[in-house]
Order: sequence, then structure tokens, then C-alpha cells
Amino acid sequence: MSPTDAPASPAATPEESSLVERARGGDAEAFRGLVERYQDRVFALARRMVGEREEAEEVAQDAFLRAWRALPRFRGDARFSTWLYRITYRRACDAAASLRSRRRRERDLETAGAIADPAPAAGPRGGEALERLIASLPEDQRASITLFYYQDRSLAEAARILGMPEGTVKTHLHRARASLRRALRREEAREIGHGLQRV
Repeated sequence: MSPTDAPASPAATPEESSLVERARGGDAEAFRGLVERYQDRVFALARRMVGEREEAEEVAQDAFLRAWRALPRFRGDARFSTWLYRITYRRACDAAASLRSRRRRERDLETAGAIADPAPAAGPRGGEALERLIASLPEDQRASITLFYYQDRSLAEAARILGMPEGTVKTHLHRARASLRRALRREEAREIGHGLQRV
């Protein structure tokens, strides 16, 4: 599917619009309805951005908390989901940066301790390999892939969520696909090499 072929995001339903209006007025039960409606997609975006389940759960919870606090200022210029995903994206970027910093410190400690890791087993196949490769993409490419392909956001809505021009999102998608193709070819070549060594 190319960026121009993506389905447009459906308009907010009257029920959703009602939930948003009631939640803006402080109705916690209405906001709970919005959480139930979007929690899976918010978590999926956070998980793809930060990688680790526990960290993604924290990002999702924090995104909903921030949305609840900021909801009285929500003007409705964009769909509620677009606004919520933008909050999630920003929070996930912060969390991913913090996680990278923590991992660097942990690697430094491991290197200082000169602890050698055992040789890895044969690499994961299929979906697991693709998930790992997507996780290795730069943040903007990872977010673009997630919103466009996994959450069926239109190019225009992905651009609004990420706060960048549509052309930039299209470039991120193009580069991400090219990187994934190259990485998958390397994975296949490596697996073929391992197979030949065992023969």
C-alpha cells in the first residue's frame, strides 16, 4: 500500500463527540469511555516507540493523564484521536530518549565488568524479525510506519500527529521501507549462511 492509497481516518462518531464534550466538562465517566476506545492504539504506538512493554504502559498511562488534564483546553481543531496520539508520540519520544540513556549506562557498566554475553541463538523469523527491525528504525520513521500501516491513519493525519509536513512523513515512510528491505535481505543472507555452515 502506498501513502496515497491509505484509507482516510473515519470522522468522529456522534457518540465520540458527545464523550469528548462531556469529558471536557469534567465528566470522568465520559473520559473513561474515551480511554476504553483508544487504549489499545495508544499502547501500540507507545510500544512501537519505546520497545519495552512496561515502559510503553507507563507512556500510555501518562499520555491519558496528560490528556485528561489538558482536555478543558482542547479546542477541537483536530480529531480527539489525532490530539491524543500527538500527546502519546511526544511522551514516547521523551521516554525513548530516557531509555536509550539508561541502556547506555547499563552497557558501560557491563563493559567495565568485562562480562561476555553467550553467543546468540539463531535469529528470530517472520514477524518477530520484522518487529525487531522496525524497533531499530529512527523514532520518526518508526512512528510514521506505526501510524500509517498499523493504525491506518491517513498521510495527512499522521503528519498532524507528528507535527511535520506530509512530504516529510512520506519521506520517512520511504526511507523506513528501504531500510527494512535492506535489513530483511541481510537477515535472509545470514540465515542462508548459517544453514550452509550446518550442512
